[in-house]
Amino acid sequence: MDEEKRVCIGAIAGAHGVRGVVRVKPFTEQPESVTAYAPVTDESGARTFDLRYVGLAKGAVLVQIDGVRDRGGAEALKGVRLYVPRSSLPEPEEEEFYHADLIGLLAVDAAGDELGRVRAVEDYGAGDLLEVELASGRSVMVPFTREAVPEVDLAAGRLVVVPPAGLLDGPDREEG
Repeated sequence: MDEEKRVCIGAIAGAHGVRGVVRVKPFTEQPESVTAYAPVTDESGARTFDLRYVGLAKGAVLVQIDGVRDRGGAEALKGVRLYVPRSSLPEPEEEEFYHADLIGLLAVDAAGDELGRVRAVEDYGAGDLLEVELASGRSVMVPFTREAVPEVDLAAGRLVVVPPAGLLDGPDREEG
């Protein structure tokens, strides 16, 4: 890989007050640690931001960004996702994974046959789901549980998927 993998640690949700403070929706285990990895960049890596922790408010982290001094400047950053190099983050505990480490892994079934690749990790409130793009181009959502994904081998670049009944039914699987 030419470029180091980056991890999204939060997204700017909007302005807080009139002095340039922004609300950040954190994607870190401890919300306030979103400022611990500064400087951060935007998704393209073109803009860099130095962050200073201000406080917490209604599930968001309040952050002052160097150079942003008014509400207009803060509002202009709404929607910007904040990234850090994967190498700047601590290693996860056993059986824990950064989403960025899972994306791109080859998904195989229990017999070792290729199913597709992990394209995204989503959480709609009931736990993580892996979006696996099948060879046909169709995507399926696989619950990221020990039952559905019993093995993750980052070194080998693959994970084993035991899909729930019916998940792979459709044009991608021949009925026997």
